[in-house]
Amino acid sequence: MISIKKTLSRIWILIFLVFLSSCFSVHYSTTGASISPEVKTCTVRYFQNRAPNASPVLAQQLTDKLREKIQNSTRLTMLTDGGDVYFEGEIIGYDVTPQAVQSNDKAAQNRLTVTVRVRFVNNVEPKYNFDTNFSRYSDFSASQMLYEVEQKLVNNIFDEITEDIFNKAFANW
Repeated sequence: MISIKKTLSRIWILIFLVFLSSCFSVHYSTTGASISPEVKTCTVRYFQNRAPNASPVLAQQLTDKLREKIQNSTRLTMLTDGGDVYFEGEIIGYDVTPQAVQSNDKAAQNRLTVTVRVRFVNNVEPKYNFDTNFSRYSDFSASQMLYEVEQKLVNNIFDEITEDIFNKAFANW
């Protein structure tokens, strides 16, 4: 008789806890993104290439990479225009500079640096708007020509830059 009362008591406690937990919602994110539930759509406008000496295809690559990052890491629906949040900007720097100069005054390494200006507008929560430059670099051997390693370097740099942009917009760092 006592065990039936204990069992019924435990069942009622369990039902109460299930009911109580259903009243609260916790949102977990594997990306660290913290996006307001009111934000449902996103627009990534085409990034212009304003950097001298930069390949003309870089703008499309950056635009596509940022769109892909947002689509793969959020629940947001991509729109061509009029999103609750939107990104726009331009590639403003594309520079190769010598690094690690040797004793014969020749560089042992070169550094490719890409700088992107990004304007982010959050129409739901304007306090998160920003206009910021993001810059990343990658080094390569001076014995290689830039055109030989450019695609790999640019992919790595754009991976890092899109991660930085995403974090600034959605992880509030």
